[in-house]
Amino acid sequence: MDEFALIRRYFAPLSPAAAGVVLGIGDDAAILAPPPGHELLMTSDTLVAGRHFPLATASFDIGWKALAVNLSDLAAMGAAPLWFLLALTLPDPDEVWLAGFADGLGSLARKHGIALVGGDTTRGNLSITITAVGSVPTGTALRRDAARPGDLVCVTGTLGDAALGLRLNGFASRSPCAQSEHDLVALRARLDRPTPRLEAGLALPGLATAAIDLSDGLAGDLGHVLAASGVGADLQADALPMSEAFARQAEARDRLALQAAGGDDYELCVCLPPDHLAAARAAIAPLPLTVIGTISAEPGLRWQAADGARLKPELQGYQHFDGR
Repeated sequence: MDEFALIRRYFAPLSPAAAGVVLGIGDDAAILAPPPGHELLMTSDTLVAGRHFPLATASFDIGWKALAVNLSDLAAMGAAPLWFLLALTLPDPDEVWLAGFADGLGSLARKHGIALVGGDTTRGNLSITITAVGSVPTGTALRRDAARPGDLVCVTGTLGDAALGLRLNGFASRSPCAQSEHDLVALRARLDRPTPRLEAGLALPGLATAAIDLSDGLAGDLGHVLAASGVGADLQADALPMSEAFARQAEARDRLALQAAGGDDYELCVCLPPDHLAAARAAIAPLPLTVIGTISAEPGLRWQAADGARLKPELQGYQHFDGR
């Protein structure tokens, strides 16, 4: 199968007629028309086999996650998804693998009404790069640089599931905790098929002052907000929300590291004034929004235990070039 047959068979169906697409797949470039009165937001992520997903991951899940991580970036800025481009590097055109990959990619794309408008395919070690485009009404995008002292620090959903799912499925050090099949499936699903919080992101402009998606771990990602805004934060370690499966399977001594530095949560970390909390919770319901701390004028990220004692955990978000 040549490159053009591959595109026609597996990816042309992901390019339906869509608003703003003047010309989609089939030419040297797409022609796109942004919505009137809106700004465009663009984001790009690459997933590399063995680095960003275990080699044995199902191709459906790889397709789903490749798009999900980009949609999560758009969600963090309050953007509505519009279009995406795919650059796919394959060792071989395995038709079974491609069918599963395209199905996973298409399932999430259709769910959120985002159309594939172009890209590239080539031969090499398996990697997937997606560039996603979204839009916001002019001047309304959520950014990292507007958190203010006194803001509450909140997170959507629960933290730590994906990191624990990776560990318990044998791709990192195993936990001695008892493993129920139900919990393993639930935790692994959070790793393989993350849920981009697009509906929450769209509801938060005007309520939140700053936001970021949690891809590399709470400690590292919130640190980007603090640096961009010139502020610090005081967090309550015991306030980090956890799922029932996580609570059953994670040892107490491991929980903070998994939740604050494990990565792959793809929840939103949001800063907002205290008097906006009730409205924000109502706007994103039934998705939980949990207060985990406050923004401070004093630089740095500080952790407290339930009894008020200062904690000094060694936490660092995921880094691609950390010398390991």
